[in-house]
Amino acid sequence: MSFDMAVNLDALRPGFTDDPYSVLTSLREAGPVHRVENFGVPMWLVTRYRDVRAALDHPLLSSHGTALAGPLRGHPHFASWWFGDLSDHMMNADAPDHTRLRRAVSSELTPRRIAALRPRAEQLAASLVDSFADAGRCDLVADFAAPLPITLLMELLGVPAVDQENFRYWADVVTGLADGDAGSAREEASGYLQDLVAHKRTSGDDDLIGGLARATGEAALTDRELASLAFLLLVAGYTTAVDLVGNGTLALLRHPEQLELLQRSSSLLPGAIEEFLRFDGPTSHLLRFASQDLTIGGVQIPAGDVVLLSLASADRDTSRYPRADQLNIERADRQHLAFGHGMHFCLGAPMARLEGEVAFRTLLSRCTTLALDTAQPLGWRVSLGSRGLRSLPVRFLAKPAVPLDEQATVKVPKPS
Repeated sequence: MSFDMAVNLDALRPGFTDDPYSVLTSLREAGPVHRVENFGVPMWLVTRYRDVRAALDHPLLSSHGTALAGPLRGHPHFASWWFGDLSDHMMNADAPDHTRLRRAVSSELTPRRIAALRPRAEQLAASLVDSFADAGRCDLVADFAAPLPITLLMELLGVPAVDQENFRYWADVVTGLADGDAGSAREEASGYLQDLVAHKRTSGDDDLIGGLARATGEAALTDRELASLAFLLLVAGYTTAVDLVGNGTLALLRHPEQLELLQRSSSLLPGAIEEFLRFDGPTSHLLRFASQDLTIGGVQIPAGDVVLLSLASADRDTSRYPRADQLNIERADRQHLAFGHGMHFCLGAPMARLEGEVAFRTLLSRCTTLALDTAQPLGWRVSLGSRGLRSLPVRFLAKPAVPLDEQATVKVPKPS
């Protein structure tokens, strides 16, 4: 592959969507930064671990859309995510707004609140497996990896049971897990979330949005900020957990010796989850915008240009990880970038880890001889920033459920 000119990643689909790593390896070995085109937009792709990690904390790389060159602001992707009704959230903010928003959310999304989700997560996971166990096969995404986190998320946010079917539909369409009009789904979700926030202002409900809605002083958020936060959790919080379970299961099925090792020793599960995140993580790329001219990896990047930080490439960088293309659930180095780095490190990482640990513990204890159902095709979502399956058909032999009080509980490691 020649890199004398911009690499059109769009032209490489569907292969690049199904398996981006061979292309990313070639780019990474050829140089730290490349001119690429993705979804019709020219960008600078940063490929190496050291440069990506430094760029995630670079003071001249902005997360706010106002740093974009003017003509790009009208692009459909940028216009909806950075300038729409639901754009006032942490992922789109720089300091000091980011600091204020993150502090407010942290006051409610506490370690205690997240830890308290475990019993409900275990109950849901067991119930979901019960629903398909007798069949001996399922679509692991649609039947397990997706309903577990979206149900927990809806309950965390305080979405009334009567609204949850619509809420999940919007979530699935907006994130690409289901077909539909994403623009209409986003618009309907926006209207609903704004109404939900207005209700939470006076309801006294003891949920995440209710608590934030009643906050005062520096922790007080506007209606638009609260609705944007709920939408961020709807999109980023949902797909991160879905893709951790989906991608991680597929990685195990493609590395049967690692699956056998994990089945023999469940104490390896927390480390295995970190390796799933590194090996084929949910967030493949993050967008930043050059607020001023800057240099990355010896390459000059003009102000206003789009910079695509490849977490997927960085976490397969052999200068950081020996045998990076091999899944190794006993790998000692867990300083992956799957949840970002610096002030934008994912606030929901502990929740994703908890959901992943519960999901894998339940799945591996209940479904033996787990294997791909080759009669059905895999399906990948086409996305600018996330990497995940739309479908993962599997077959297995079911085992009876073990009472939860007889299962060992493993603490999920804190982020480094």
